[in-house]
Amino acid sequence: MSKSSDAQQSNDSFVMDVQHLREQARKHMSEGAVTETYGADRDTVLKLLNDSLATEIVCVLRYKRHHFMAKGINSEAVAAEFATHAAEEQGHADLLAERIVQLGGEPDLDPTSFRSRAHSEYKEGKNLTDMIRENLIAERIAIDSYREIIRYLGDKDTTTRRIFEEILAVEEEHADDMADLLDGRE
Repeated sequence: MSKSSDAQQSNDSFVMDVQHLREQARKHMSEGAVTETYGADRDTVLKLLNDSLATEIVCVLRYKRHHFMAKGINSEAVAAEFATHAAEEQGHADLLAERIVQLGGEPDLDPTSFRSRAHSEYKEGKNLTDMIRENLIAERIAIDSYREIIRYLGDKDTTTRRIFEEILAVEEEHADDMADLLDGRE
């Protein structure tokens, strides 16, 4: 084997210092899942998570209101869709709150600050079409804000990035559902 292939092989090989990993795992144990290899700014990530938690809670509340206030032709099916989305948004909120705790933070569930921290708005809508439109707008806002968060996280916090990717996929489905419901109403 030539010298250059030896160098190439050593560049491609995977070497792990298990002893170092063991030593580091014993240090700062109170940090839980956040080890020395965590690459993101934890305070920034916690803020992003808490603001997204507020966004999801606002979405839950808006969908719940729309579920109960849906009236008119085809309102039963639309109300059921709103209820399903509310439950899924609550699941997102729970995922975000769990991740906040894993990172050593505290979920900010103070309802007085939801409006100022949430990316989307709480809009009641005057009728079924308005409700669908407001939900579509909110989903589109969540989609763009979560894409930005995913870009920011990159490889610095892959676990949080994956959580946002999961949530983003569902938000895209929600937007598609709302666009389908709105189609033909305008």
